[in-house]
Amino acid sequence: MITKVVKIGNSRGIRIPKSFIDQSGIKNEVELEVKYDRIIIKSLSEVRKNWEAAFQKMSENNDDILLDQDTLSNQSSWDDEEWTW
Repeated sequence: MITKVVKIGNSRGIRIPKSFIDQSGIKNEVELEVKYDRIIIKSLSEVRKNWEAAFQKMSENNDDILLDQDTLSNQSSWDDEEWTW
């Protein structure tokens, strides 16, 4: 997408389309970074903040098994007997 840079006082700004905002998870604050002549805008929202604790709890409850484990255990022996590694 191409957009115009507009003057805002002594600074400059751009308008970010709503769809971009929604997809990026940007709320009220962002982190700006310049890298390799590019401006990087990072969301500060913590969408995955508690994932580590949730995965730990799943492991403790033995709720972290593969959903298709029955399918995997019923596979033929082709991988072990015929495939050359």
